Amino acid sequence: MPRIGDIATRIRAKNAGPFVLTIDIFCPDPAGFDTICRALPTTRIAALFHQPRAEIRRFELPALNVLKFSLPRPVVQGSHNDRDMHASGWALLISALEAAPPTCENAPDGATRP
Repeated sequence: MPRIGDIATRIRAKNAGPFVLTIDIFCPDPAGFDTICRALPTTRIAALFHQPRAEIRRFELPALNVLKFSLPRPVVQGSHNDRDMHASGWALLISALEAAPPTCENAPDGATRP
């Protein structure tokens, strides 16, 4: 089974201010975009990062073949307990996930495409 990192052309995580981080998943083509969107429902991302599903914002950008998630940082950026000040390590966690085939259990929840 391929991993998300095998399909995506780039995965990056970055700060979106001191309280939020953003993860961008760039796909090579519409087929890769569809595969990744189906493999990464918001509930799977919430479980991976130990966040309530309601705290995760999902953005599908089919014209760019990009899937984006925004979520609260576990600690404020730059605080004493911050172990990843630039949030770059979060992308590796998504990269290592298997791109499971689409099933009812991992179909994107609440996601719509034009």
